[in-house]
Amino acid sequence: MSRAVVIAVLALVAAFSSAATVLIVNSKESNKPALTEEQRTVREKFFGSNMEPPPIKDGQEMRPRW
Repeated sequence: MSRAVVIAVLALVAAFSSAATVLIVNSKESNKPALTEEQRTVREKFFGSNMEPPPIKDGQEMRPRW
């Protein structure tokens, strides 16, 4: 076999294994149950409400003044 064929076969094997890994990981994540009402209330109490903060008026400059 030539070197180009070996490299092409290795590239195909790597591509298929990467695709299989992504599919397996995504299928496991989709089976996670949604949060219960108790977990939601605890999370909101700990992190605060889900509401967006009010927009900043006349915001502060990002770079320091030296």
